[in-house]
Amino acid sequence: MIEVNGIAHIILTVSRFKECRAFYKKLLPFLGLQLVFDGEDMCYHVGARTGVGIQRCAREHQDERFVQTRTGLHHFCFRARSRQDVDQVYELLQEINATIVTPPQEGPWAPGYYSVLFEDPDGIRVEVNYVPGKGVLAKDAGFNPSGDYE
Repeated sequence: MIEVNGIAHIILTVSRFKECRAFYKKLLPFLGLQLVFDGEDMCYHVGARTGVGIQRCAREHQDERFVQTRTGLHHFCFRARSRQDVDQVYELLQEINATIVTPPQEGPWAPGYYSVLFEDPDGIRVEVNYVPGKGVLAKDAGFNPSGDYE
């Protein structure tokens, strides 16, 4: 057995590439990720032991939109260092007119769980959360996976 050191990168394939690129070029630097590649069909940000790439979808899929309940990605989540960080992300999201699914609030998934949930221009759901201490790994944390993002 090994213990991985997090997720190295996530690549999102989007149909509204121009809009998504602009969205992530505002969001990701705010989260501490630096733009390291900006090409015609892909941009890539790296920071905080994380990489996020946004790539243009194939031409035959350019009219499609992300469907959260379809096979594949449900959403992805950045871990913040404080509740205040989550609140600051929420303020940025309002400034850039992001689609807010759930404003900052506590959730049942771990003791002290606090998050904001939103969508990029393709409808891909992104979350920023804060969980104090050991989260669900804390003794008697009472993990409750029944909370849903519908």
